[in-house]
Amino acid sequence: MLSASRRCLPRQLPRANLLHRRCPGRAFTVLALESSADDTCAAIVTSEREILANVVLRQLEHEAFGGIRPYTALREHQRNMPVAVRSALDEAKLDMSAIDGIAFTRGPGMAGCLAVCTNAAKTLASALHKPLIGVHHMQAHALTPLLISRTPATMPTFPFLTLLISGGHTLLLLALSVRRFRILATTRDEAIGRTVDKVARALRLEWRGRAPGAALEAFCAEGIPGDKGGELPYIAPLETALRERLSFSFSGLHSAVDRYVQTHGSTAPPSGGDLGDSETPPEHSQEARYHSTPHLSDAHRLAIARAFQACAAAQLEEKVVLALHWCKRNRASILADSGRENDDAPPDPRDVVVKHVVVSGGVASNMYFRERLSSCLKTTFPNQDLSLVFPPPALCTDNAAMIAWASMHRFLAGEADDSSILTRRNWSIEELDA
Repeated sequence: MLSASRRCLPRQLPRANLLHRRCPGRAFTVLALESSADDTCAAIVTSEREILANVVLRQLEHEAFGGIRPYTALREHQRNMPVAVRSALDEAKLDMSAIDGIAFTRGPGMAGCLAVCTNAAKTLASALHKPLIGVHHMQAHALTPLLISRTPATMPTFPFLTLLISGGHTLLLLALSVRRFRILATTRDEAIGRTVDKVARALRLEWRGRAPGAALEAFCAEGIPGDKGGELPYIAPLETALRERLSFSFSGLHSAVDRYVQTHGSTAPPSGGDLGDSETPPEHSQEARYHSTPHLSDAHRLAIARAFQACAAAQLEEKVVLALHWCKRNRASILADSGRENDDAPPDPRDVVVKHVVVSGGVASNMYFRERLSSCLKTTFPNQDLSLVFPPPALCTDNAAMIAWASMHRFLAGEADDSSILTRRNWSIEELDA
């Protein structure tokens, strides 16, 4: 029997154990699984940066609840994971004999959901004698541009700044290497993605097969169907939290939207209907709370949605600028931490050691946020060699291709995790080796 105190530390595989599975001249091929939230994902990626398959099975059952319902997510992952794995192998035109290693999302995420990809990966690895590696979800988001970038301008070089914005995290990180990150800022309360989802719920937006954040973005961009550009209710700019401080906060912004809905909404839906509340949900259920949200007119909904999105973007802009100024002031320590302490100082005092800003995570697929951040950095640092890098939207949201790539450096170094490895629902990116 295994000791309960046994730690799941990485183990070093003999190089031959990895190489014997590979034909001479063939790239190392990883099958990766991801199920940390509400998307069931499987992907096959090679050490040559080829994405042979990238399968994402989305769950549409959560719209009735206005957000992810953990039990429903777990049940759907259990149903979908075998389908996702089979689809990935079919898409790549491979069988398991061509797979050299298996990776999975170890954390952070929803505990029950993480268990699905973890147990599936461990079972496959044990049954088929494949090396196994657990990956940090946010590390994978941060390293995605290293997988897909094909030009020097979009290929980040260490150290680089990364803004990770998702449903569970809002982080500004200094990436020193593939396994070393320093947290410069995080949220004091809600993650931006969670706030976006709650606002979409408060405004009773239809998802239409999309994530709630994508529904909010589309509503702000498309406006009111049939509207001829009439005036919207005036809303004073919402206040950006924690100005001049390297820290995020979105609960106040969320509360401002809730207050607006309570003040200007009504208990009866506008004429013409709204979300089709044809059935009365059980009292006190999550669905009941969602359907009891006051109704706003379309004009009020659009006005507050755009005000919210503008304020959220302003906070992201300010914190990225503050982080870049911090990097400038701490250039020497950054170079020392990244092993480049002997670099000569740049001749231009306005220059900083960070040349790339990576923005990733599900919220980074928002095109309005992308445009605002791009415009902000061009205006604030007009003469600086600074590149803003966004993965394509399909690789910003949860996917297993990024998990495969984040595991690759460890596989190629001959490392593997023990089959007793456990999930980590809460896991700081500064403690990857803990």
